[in-house]
Amino acid sequence: MTEAAVPLWEVFLRARTGLAHQHVGSIHAADAELALQAARDTYTRRGEGLSIWVVPSAAITASDPGDRGPLFAPGTTKPYRHPTFYTVPDDVGHM
Repeated sequence: MTEAAVPLWEVFLRARTGLAHQHVGSIHAADAELALQAARDTYTRRGEGLSIWVVPSAAITASDPGDRGPLFAPGTTKPYRHPTFYTVPDDVGHM
């Protein structure tokens, strides 16, 4: 298998319980098992890490930076999305 034919995998590592997985890099591997082993060998050499995710780069879909405005614009036309739209009855007490 040539290097161009070997799939690229994105590696995510969770350092400790309670933390989220963070992207730490990319590796080339023939399949998921080899990708997991290569990620372990590459990104957890000093015992850091509690959990590793490997995801094929081809499976990731990203937004286009040109769509930034409409994609991330706040929903000002939908006030029901904000908690200030609702009234809390007095008998509910402190929320």
